[in-house]
Amino acid sequence: MITPEGFDEFVVTRSPRLLRTAYLLTRDWALAEDLLQTALARAWEAWRRIEGDPEPYVRRIIVNAYASWWRRRWRGELPTAELPEAADATDPQAGLDDRDRLWRALGRLPRRQRAVLVLRYFEDLSEGEIAETLGCSVGTVKSQASRALAKLRLDETLAPEGMRQ
Repeated sequence: MITPEGFDEFVVTRSPRLLRTAYLLTRDWALAEDLLQTALARAWEAWRRIEGDPEPYVRRIIVNAYASWWRRRWRGELPTAELPEAADATDPQAGLDDRDRLWRALGRLPRRQRAVLVLRYFEDLSEGEIAETLGCSVGTVKSQASRALAKLRLDETLAPEGMRQ
């Protein structure tokens, strides 16, 4: 099968970055690979119609596919019989614990707010690029980011050690 001109090179050069975006959204490498594969398959079908840099187009496919996956599946919290141990400040694993708490807090955000934070702070996109990727206004991006950051500030699991209840 003949691939459209430039598609193979795009996949080779841009896949690692796009895979990272997919991972930051899904928080699971296997799901991220599936999500990227889905996005690249859709991009391949539309490749000849894409004008300019195809990365924002593919990134938008990733975000839209991610949103549709999560609409179909319920992802509620799972109860546990035992609470996790509090991290010791002198523990060398404390940094990993902090990162895990942040990942979990991001996971509790609504999908659109999480997508805005991932694209803004992990992918370093401007508000305009995020708006274009998500198909919304810059004002919506700003309000979603503001709400997401407010929720993270109020999340007790992210509070400093002495401030947690």
